[in-house]
Amino acid sequence: MYQADQNRYDNGMQYERCGRSGILLPKVSLGMWHNFGSVDPYERSREIVRFAFDHGVTHLDLANNYGPIYGSAEQTLGRLMDDDLRPYRDELFISTKAGYDMWPGPYGNWGSRKYLMASLDQSLRRMHLDYVDLFYSHRYDPNTPLEETLQALVDIVRSGKALYVGISRWPLEALRFGIDYLRRHDTPLLIYQDKLNMINREPMGEGKLQLCREEGVGFISFSPLAQGLLTGRYLNGIPEDSRMSKAKFLRPEMLTDELLAQLRQWNSEAEAKGQSLAEMALRWILQQQGVTSVLVGASSTAQLAQNLRCVAP
Repeated sequence: MYQADQNRYDNGMQYERCGRSGILLPKVSLGMWHNFGSVDPYERSREIVRFAFDHGVTHLDLANNYGPIYGSAEQTLGRLMDDDLRPYRDELFISTKAGYDMWPGPYGNWGSRKYLMASLDQSLRRMHLDYVDLFYSHRYDPNTPLEETLQALVDIVRSGKALYVGISRWPLEALRFGIDYLRRHDTPLLIYQDKLNMINREPMGEGKLQLCREEGVGFISFSPLAQGLLTGRYLNGIPEDSRMSKAKFLRPEMLTDELLAQLRQWNSEAEAKGQSLAEMALRWILQQQGVTSVLVGASSTAQLAQNLRCVAP
């Protein structure tokens, strides 16, 4: 039986208050978008999650369609709950989401009340949980009234199936409306999730990070290493076994001469600081005022250990 490291809260992790809430999140959280699906070896996933928790990473971030296949990352977590994590449930902050396509037909996508509520019920069954700590609207739905989506989030909290709610990737004015609506309905928005990294700074340029900071809403960055572009892996071109070589999430035309020159410059700056490019990139995000945490993926404990260096003094 798994016994968590007794020093897990003394292994260097730092925690940041999430907006104006009572929740503290680890500055590095574990994203389970890739590497935890049914196509991945369970024992490797198990090793990564154990390593994360043993090093103070208490926040595990999922979504209904993470895998592949859809739903299988949540099933992996359910197995982990049964095998290892059940005694530590109250030390974990588990999130999931709904918003992208999940099942066929008109009710398995977007932001309707029916979809969000049905999806969360399915997620809880897959994860072997009675509730999640955080439930997100995963994306903006231009065709469903915002009030319907937001009231579903309110009612999900009132049902006890989630303790807090979050929003991911909504436009600025919709986010502003959501913050106000949820506050007026006694379910304040805990956190906003968006893509923020040294290459993609849209949440800063569009004013979303500033809005969250002013309104007391946490901010968590996904894709902090730009799908690997900020790991140093592409400094000498496109490796044969990389995501970009397979045009999976990264397209070869994205690596322009200008971007390659910028990556090499940043890498030189990182080396001068005694850091890897990835470490510097994660530190840069955490230094932005209003950022609560970064979501990192990991395909091995060694990779996760390297990423955790960004919280070292």
